[in-house]
Formats: sequence, C-alpha cells, structure tokens
Amino acid sequence: MDFPSLTLSESITITKLYSFHYFEYAKGFVFEGEEHDFWEMLYVDKGEVEVRADDRTIKLSQGEMIFHKPGEFHTVQVAHHHKPPNLIVISFESRSPDMARFEDKVLALGKKEAELLALILQEGFRTFLPPFDDPRSHRLTLQESAPYAGEQVIKAYLELLLVFLLRGEGPAAAQETPKLASLQRENAEQRIEERIIAYMQEHLADNLTLDQLCQAVHLGKTRLKEIFQTRVGTGAMEYFKQLKIQEAKSLIREMQFNHTEIAARLGYGSIHYFSRDFKRATGMSPSEYARSVKARAEGRE
Repeated sequence: MDFPSLTLSESITITKLYSFHYFEYAKGFVFEGEEHDFWEMLYVDKGEVEVRADDRTIKLSQGEMIFHKPGEFHTVQVAHHHKPPNLIVISFESRSPDMARFEDKVLALGKKEAELLALILQEGFRTFLPPFDDPRSHRLTLQESAPYAGEQVIKAYLELLLVFLLRGEGPAAAQETPKLASLQRENAEQRIEERIIAYMQEHLADNLTLDQLCQAVHLGKTRLKEIFQTRVGTGAMEYFKQLKIQEAKSLIREMQFNHTEIAARLGYGSIHYFSRDFKRATGMSPSEYARSVKARAEGRE
C-alpha cells in the first residue's frame, strides 16, 4: 500500500537565540542604544517606556510590543513622568521572509498571545541561569537542572507567538469562531476576572480577605476560586499578595517614598512584615532590591 507523505511547511522559523531578559527599570533610566544583525522584540509587561528605532520615537504602554529589525539602531528611555516599567526583551535569528511583516509595527497582545509570552518567560527562567536583568549580559547559560528540551520548548512557543501575531493582522483572523454559548461563557468569565483584579488593584492599601473579595464582586467562594484558578493559575489571595509586591517594586524604583512609607501605603502594619513578604517573593530585602536598581541605573554592579 502506498502512503503518500506531506512535507510540513514552516512559515516562521527561529534558528538562534541571542538574549533573554526581564528588566525592571527605574525612572530616569537610559539605555544608550545598540544595533545588531538579528531580530529583537520588546514587550512592556508593566508601566511605560519610550523607545527610539532609527529616526522614530515611540511611547509604549503596558501590553504593547515592538520588533527591532536587523540593522536597526534602537534605544530605551524611562522618562521621569513615566511609571517604572517591567520589560521583556528577547533577541533571536530568523531568516523567514514573513518576519518583514513585523517591521515598523507596534502590536497590542491579545489574551492568547500574552499567555504564550508568559509560557516563554516561565520556560526561560527554568532553562537559563540568571542574571536576566543586566542589559550588558547576553550570554545564555543552561541551568544544570534545566527541564528536558527546554530550548526546544522556548523555540516552539516563540514561533507560535509570532505565527499568532501574524494571524491576527490578516485575513486568517476571520476564521471560524467558537460556538456562541462557549464564547459567551468565556467572555463572562473574562469580565469577572477583570472585575476581581481591578478591585484588588484599587484596594492594595487594604488587608483584603477572601470573604470581602467575594462580597465585593458578588460571587461565592467556590465559584471565585474556580474562575481565578482556571484563568489566572493561582489562588486569588496569593495573586493579591503578588500585586502588592509588584507595586512595592514599582514604588521603590520611583524613589519617592522610603520603605516604611511604602509598607504603610500597601497596608502592612509594620516594616518587618513588609520586608518578610518582599524577600519571600523576590529573594532579596527591599533595601537590597533598591541597591540593585540604583546599581543598574548607574551602569555598575
């Protein structure tokens, strides 16, 4: 019996990875700029940043991404009136002709693309050794405990991300949609998730309890836990604590308040409890984190 085969085509292929960074920049930070013969993508995970690409200056906000094409000179600057940003920067080699469709574009990521980027970040942290926040360090070194095929997984996720970004800008975006009931349920849960997170962000100064959260968003504990765990991947109160720590890091980088004031603004009864939670979440004390931010801003260890 004859078994005809189909050679699978690849529209986007990544052949090399040059850098994998997650930056937390302070106000006033300026990266003097560089150019190279490979692609670089920059995504604003939080805050705002000003990017120069050749003769263009672009302000990027949370959720937006820009691609720098090979040979394009680019810089990054955090203005004093901007909220200190968290940036994901990944540079790679791709000779695929369709990469040209990313030139000179700023893209806003949808939920599917943001989830893929989160998976890339998670896999990169498990696969490579730090530091991830030094703009002068581009050497990628594998961890001894790296998961099986971590590099291949990163390559696969990154190629998928690029494919979905290109699908979203052309005729392919008009493909068949899910059944109405499923779509309505998905939209309803998304609105609930957004409402829960918005309430948390508005009450970072409070010692919020699960009962208070359920009452505020009009959900029972079981339903709230189910939606939050399914959509966010963690418990609601654990996520609330993560939001507090992220806000604390941002306030430290703004350099307008001392650590006691930051602890009070985030509802901590004492600097001791604030420092304990901060160190558990980041691996360093608030003072150590502040020193690392200052050292990066001054361009030294």
